[in-house]
This record gives sequence, C-alpha cells and structure tokens, in this order.
Amino acid sequence: MYVIINAASSADGKIDTFQRRGSAISSPEDLRRVLELRASVDAVMVGGHTLLQEDPKLTVKLPELSAQRLRRGLPENPAKVGIVTRAELNPQGKFLNSGPARRILFTTSQTPPEQVNVLQALGAEVYLLGEKRVDLPKSLLTLQQLGLQTLMVEGGGTLIAEFLRLGLADELQLYLAPRLFGGVAAPTLVDGPGWEEACAPHLKLTECRVLDTSGGLLLRYLLPKRISHGSHTTPHSTITG
Repeated sequence: MYVIINAASSADGKIDTFQRRGSAISSPEDLRRVLELRASVDAVMVGGHTLLQEDPKLTVKLPELSAQRLRRGLPENPAKVGIVTRAELNPQGKFLNSGPARRILFTTSQTPPEQVNVLQALGAEVYLLGEKRVDLPKSLLTLQQLGLQTLMVEGGGTLIAEFLRLGLADELQLYLAPRLFGGVAAPTLVDGPGWEEACAPHLKLTECRVLDTSGGLLLRYLLPKRISHGSHTTPHSTITG
C-alpha cells in the first residue's frame, strides 16, 4: 500500500492553536490541492482526536472531482478510515453520515460491544485490532485485503508520529503557512515523545514551491521506510490523534 501523509502547519510547525479547535491553516489554493489529492486515493485516514473532536467529512466535496472518480469506475468518494481507541462516535456526525462513502473503523476491545453494534447498524465496517492500542500494521494489511491500495493520512500529530516510527508511510506533503501559532501546548506536525538527535529521521525533498500569493509553501518529501528504535516513542502508546 502506498501511503501519503498530508498536513498543513504554521511556520513554527503547529497544526492547530493551543485551543485545539481545528484552526484553518490552508489557503484556498491548498484546500483545492487537498481535495484533488483525496480524489486520487482509495482511502483517507484520521486518528482518534481528529475523528472525535473535529468529526471531519473526509469527502472530495467538489462535484467535478466526484465526477472524475465515477468516470474512472471508482466510488464517488474515497473510503473514510478512522483509527480510534474507543470508537465513541456521534451517530449523527459527519464522518458517519456525509458521503456516500465507505466507512471503516479500526478500534480496540475498549470499545463496548453495544457501541460496535450501533456503528455497524449505521453502515460502518468495524475491526477490533488490539486491546490498549490499535495495531497499525494490521490495519494497513486489512485495508489492502479490502482492495484499497493508496491511502492519504490527514493526522493528527500522534497518528503521523506512529506512521513515521513504524516506517509505514512513503511520502509527506506539507503545506507550510506563513503564520505563527506558538504555544507549548499547541499540537505539532509530529507529536509524541519524539526522537533523540542521532535517531531523527532524514527526509528527501522532492518538491518545494510557492503555492499561493500569501507565501504559503508546498513541500514534498520521500520518507524513510524504517526508523531507528532509538525513538523515545513507546511501543505501548495509544494512538489517539
């Protein structure tokens, strides 16, 4: 499976303010790029914090992009995928009801069976992969077995960190906005404990260009497929963001 991490951050590396309310970072030009990228992949994935706090639609939104997918023999929208420890989703929320789109949830045994039944009754495909944390490699393998070959990961920072730690992503596309959010409590592009200097992953830059008149940059990197185990990220951490 080919995995693209896509994110937008302020110039100081923040993907939201300290208020964590899903601050708008992308410019109109970048929003269009994101929708085109969504339309090009088989599935779009978010982590638990994004899923539960922001309840994203994860659809291509633009009729012309939906039409392009249909002409290619694809569903109108890519599959929506959530990685969440406890799948306490709003039954009337956008993730479950905006579409049409396939909805796939990877969760743990911490999600009560009655909640699994509710989600399945709403049309979601629910997989229990773990007790304390979702098994991310098994999640990707399951997506492949379901016939999905390209995946766009939209965050948050904890999920992105886990993809990097496990060497599961192929590419990073980053919109760097000419803004400063600051704040030690503001989430960053890659959250979690981080790496020691000697173990920090090195990225290969493949593209750098000004994307809009505001001065926002699009950066594209190829990612290393294996990260040193010197990372401080614990293998027992829970994926929630």
